[in-house]
Amino acid sequence: MLDDNTIVAIATANGIGSISIIRVSGKQALSIALKLSKRQDLKPRLATLSSIYNSDDEIIDEALLIYFKNPFSFTGEDIVEFQCHGGIAISNIIMREVIKLGARTAQPGEFSKRAFLNGKIDLTKAEAISKIIEARSEDAVKLLARQLKGELSSFVNDIREDLLFMLAYTEVSIDYAEDDLPSDIFEQIENKLEKIKVKLSDTLNASKRREGLIEGFKVAIIGKPNVGKSSLLNKLLNFDRAIISDIAGTTRDTIEESVKIGTHIIKIVDTAGIREASDVIEQIGIEKSITAVNEADIVITLFDNNKPLDQEDEKILGILEENKEKEIIKILNKTDLENKFDKSRLEDFIELSTKETINPLISKLEELLDSNTHSDDMTLISTRQVDAVDKTLFHINESSFPLKTGELEFFAHHIQEALENISNITRPYENDQMLDVMFGSFCLGK
Repeated sequence: MLDDNTIVAIATANGIGSISIIRVSGKQALSIALKLSKRQDLKPRLATLSSIYNSDDEIIDEALLIYFKNPFSFTGEDIVEFQCHGGIAISNIIMREVIKLGARTAQPGEFSKRAFLNGKIDLTKAEAISKIIEARSEDAVKLLARQLKGELSSFVNDIREDLLFMLAYTEVSIDYAEDDLPSDIFEQIENKLEKIKVKLSDTLNASKRREGLIEGFKVAIIGKPNVGKSSLLNKLLNFDRAIISDIAGTTRDTIEESVKIGTHIIKIVDTAGIREASDVIEQIGIEKSITAVNEADIVITLFDNNKPLDQEDEKILGILEENKEKEIIKILNKTDLENKFDKSRLEDFIELSTKETINPLISKLEELLDSNTHSDDMTLISTRQVDAVDKTLFHINESSFPLKTGELEFFAHHIQEALENISNITRPYENDQMLDVMFGSFCLGK
């Protein structure tokens, strides 16, 4: 439910900067701004330079005030933004004065929640607002901008219309004679069902391929001990993050860092060398390495050019076979030394020396990252959206059999379920608790 309290929050990040923005939304927003500025009025959408005073009539700061009159604002309510000088002290003073005059501190995501409840945005746009702040690549920003423009909303609405069409004619068929309906109505319904199946399946597949786009693709580096994993990590980061040693088992835990490759920020995970562990601690590290591989979007696997293929290498190849659905880059490292490794055991691999240049690897990484992001396919950006499409597709598939056998009540049930699930992506029928949880993950001031 939407309360009528006036809310306030600092909308800019903590720290020192040129400006800080305090956002106030609600019925008292304008009157509070006028009291603090000692002005008679504020013209909507016009930046007004004004002194700001506290309750003791002392000047706090000189700031720009911008008034957005309802319903032409982000929340659909009156909003006033105070753009003061940057710094947490000034912002907190203004916040306290606003609260003294009747506002309360906004909960995380409450501005966006009010925008949703007032019909200014739907859930797809709300989630895009939240995610765009966390975007880890230029492609992620472009994708989220498409959702902000309503691309996913249009996608959902098109499917909703088709499902409503099916449901309406099915209900009529149940209640009235089929003679009163178009002769090809069930053929139309079957065609629409098939098109929806394809659209939803393509969307799910594209989303799974690109699920690392928003928060950063995860790249795991694996190999047996002393194959050059830590050297590769240091080379990618351009500083000595990992300890390098000739002693096997030096890296006993996973090391995770972020690095920019092309337009993408990726999470690089250096893992413990995979072998038969000599102690319990090393075994835990190796288990973490296997987990890192399972969670990774891309796996970089190193082999030692200067050593014959052995049981440890065979174990690595077995792990790759178990994860063959992932993007895998095979590296034959230490090519500056004599070749003793059986190259015939590797296919489509890169030869390099981490002591020299890793440019071929960087080019391959950039190619893979770009291939997973450059697409016009619809992409879902949250687990909630994926779950809704999964359930919708399930009921669409389940509806096919009762439609063919003429069990229209069962068919209508599945179409109704599909309709409710797909609608949950944009605007669920009744779900206040879910809204509180979802918007509660936002940052303050959004």
